[in-house]
Amino acid sequence: MVLILDNIAKIVSLTEAEKELFLSKIETQPFKAKTILHNAGEICKHSYFVNSGLVRSFNINDNIVEHVLHFACEGWWIGDMYSLLSQKPGNLFIEVMEEAEIVLLSKENQEQLYFDIPKLERFFRILTENSLVAHQERLMDNLSLSAEERFDKFCKRYPTLIQRVPQKQIASYIGVTPEFFSKMKSRMLKK
Repeated sequence: MVLILDNIAKIVSLTEAEKELFLSKIETQPFKAKTILHNAGEICKHSYFVNSGLVRSFNINDNIVEHVLHFACEGWWIGDMYSLLSQKPGNLFIEVMEEAEIVLLSKENQEQLYFDIPKLERFFRILTENSLVAHQERLMDNLSLSAEERFDKFCKRYPTLIQRVPQKQIASYIGVTPEFFSKMKSRMLKK
C-alpha cells in the first residue's frame, strides 16, 4: 500500500488517521493477464490504481478495430472517466495486459472519502486536470504531428512502456495500422 500512499503524497499530505481511513476504503486484488476489469456498455464503478503490472483502456469500433486510449503501469491510475463521472454506460474496455495487482476504489467510497477527507477531493481534481491536459496535448499531437513524430514523442514520454507493450497496441495508440507502424519503424531505423 506504500505505492498508492506515495502517489497521493505527491499532491496532498495525509495524517496517519487519514491514511488508515483511505486504506479501509480500497480493495487490492491480483489479476491475470487478459482479465477485463471493465466492459464497454457497462457503468464504471471503480477507479483503478496499478500497484504492479500493466493495464490498458481501449475501444472497439464498428469495424472491429481496437483504438488504445491509455496505458497504465505501476503508480498510475486508469478508468473510464466518462462512465465513472456520469454513471452512464461507458465505451471503454479496461484490460490487464500483464499479471497485475490492482487497487480498486469504488465510486461510492471515493465520494465518501471526499466528505471524510476533503484533501482527497483536491487530489482527484488535480489528477483529473492533469488527465485533461494530457488528453488535449495528445489530441493536438494527433492533429498536427506526423506518425513518426507521434511515435518519437511516445518513446520519450513513456520509455518504460516500449519493451512492455506489443507493437500493434503502440500503433493503435499513435493512430496508425500495425502494417504502417512496421514500415515506419524500418524507415526510422535506416536513418
